[in-house]
Amino acid sequence: MRKVSLVLVGAALGAVTATVATNTRLIAASPAVAAASDTYRSLNLFGDVFEKVRSDYVEKPSEQKLVESAINGMLAGLDPHSSYMDPKSFRDMQVQTRGEFGGLGIEVTQEEGMVKVVTPIDETPASRAGILSGDVITAIDDESTQGLSLNQAVDKMRGAIGTSVKLTVVRGTAKETKDFKITRDRIQIRAVRSRMEGEDIGYIRVTQFNEQTFEGLKTAIAKFQSEIPADKFKGYIVDLRNNPGGLLDQSIAVSNAFLERGEIVSTRGRNADETQRYNARPGDLSKGKPVVVLINGGSASASEIVAGALQDHKRATIIGTRSFGKGSVQTIIPLGQNNGALRLTTARYYTPSGRSIQAKGIDPDIQILQDVPDELKGRDSTKGEASLKGHLKNGEDEKSGSQAYVPPDVEKDKQLIAAADLLRGRKTAAQLIELAKETPKEKATAN
Repeated sequence: MRKVSLVLVGAALGAVTATVATNTRLIAASPAVAAASDTYRSLNLFGDVFEKVRSDYVEKPSEQKLVESAINGMLAGLDPHSSYMDPKSFRDMQVQTRGEFGGLGIEVTQEEGMVKVVTPIDETPASRAGILSGDVITAIDDESTQGLSLNQAVDKMRGAIGTSVKLTVVRGTAKETKDFKITRDRIQIRAVRSRMEGEDIGYIRVTQFNEQTFEGLKTAIAKFQSEIPADKFKGYIVDLRNNPGGLLDQSIAVSNAFLERGEIVSTRGRNADETQRYNARPGDLSKGKPVVVLINGGSASASEIVAGALQDHKRATIIGTRSFGKGSVQTIIPLGQNNGALRLTTARYYTPSGRSIQAKGIDPDIQILQDVPDELKGRDSTKGEASLKGHLKNGEDEKSGSQAYVPPDVEKDKQLIAAADLLRGRKTAAQLIELAKETPKEKATAN
């Protein structure tokens, strides 16, 4: 059985044991026996309720839907990221991780029963229509999303290429309602986009971590090295802003592209023997050139692994705002032919220095806030993992989300400008920190 890790390791099933007293005397049930007995009583209760609903409900229900709803209810009670994928959703997920699928091009999550936009994917129908990070989708084709699971909502937004779907969203603190009619298209995710920043810097934008990401990154690095003379090459800007994550192996490969040795990330499950450590292999593809990584409140999961690894190894300077804080591992466990799959949280991520990402995120070395247009103020930030109902707790010092706005005009992108100034030596990190502190909106901080 193949397990597909989505930024994402194995699941362990515990055995229940019983003990019998010596001297032929029967003693009271052990805690394990009592626990097993309670579990069987609960399963009997479920069976009784299922039979009652199946036989007496006012209309004949679908037995398959009853079971799927029960499974979804069980998983939803664990954390925001565990869920059941029916066969169609499982197939869609497999297609999406390959980097090509049909739909709108929108990353969503669920908060307190509401479907919320994490980020629209660049150059997709959702992005072109004006969907923004933080929008709450209240209806799909005039049908309320309240009561729908995340998978059900996603399923309604997908469909045949060329067909349209109407999304009703609530935006900002003013709760402004907007309708968007969007035509579905083939979503071909270019996981990596690159360009020259001036004549001496290689800019690499990673939009998500799918099966194409590392190859795209490697191609971009090779292209820069062939086009920029080594003596003029100032370094790389790796833009992970509003990148929602993706495949664990790809985040490791991307980190490895800038490292020669050392741990990249570790995952720790319930039991100590489930800890896994992923180490870099020799061969820094960037040949030691300086690196700046850009992150913000929309940078999650795999993005945080890369930022955390390069930060801990002092291999890159991190600029932007605090990342989302999704530091848990979801394992995709196929459930047999035509039974879909289980997406189950099985571990937490830790950076090489042992920092937990969960509900805390990655703090940038240099925090720089963007200037947000008046019409977007109040909806330019994410609340982060710590705000999600049922999230895995991580001590008393959990941190909320942060600004996730990226100006469409690169000349107004303060974080990008700061990265270029740092690489070119126009400003030092200390100078950038002091300049950032001058903003009247919020004091800047640095590690």
